[in-house]
Amino acid sequence: MALEAAVIIPVIVLFVGLVIILASDALAQQAVGAAASQAARAASLERSPQAARRAAESAVGAALSDSNVACREQSVSVDTAGLRAPRGTPARVTVTVTCVVAYDVSFPGFPEQRRMTQTRFSPVDTYRGR
Repeated sequence: MALEAAVIIPVIVLFVGLVIILASDALAQQAVGAAASQAARAASLERSPQAARRAAESAVGAALSDSNVACREQSVSVDTAGLRAPRGTPARVTVTVTCVVAYDVSFPGFPEQRRMTQTRFSPVDTYRGR
């Protein structure tokens, strides 16, 4: 019985650790994607490229903070070409969020941090004054 426990318990601990790491990775990836979506929406509502960039950066910071995702490095890239499109022309604003996420739990063979990049876009109102 002791031999079986000596073999089974480490396997169970490794399995639980693996599940925790993979779940943390999936949740962080989802949080970065959601932050990119919120940033794109916030940027598409603005009328100037500068205001759109500020709104996107603010939305990313708030979304990642709400999700309890701490980035060691973070960058937000905003393509605001859609804000300059003529009225009546379909256009969109694209936001790319890059975040280096550090995991609370480390596991042999898995990285302690991972760079995640997500790109999302949001349409600009076609008939809005620009």
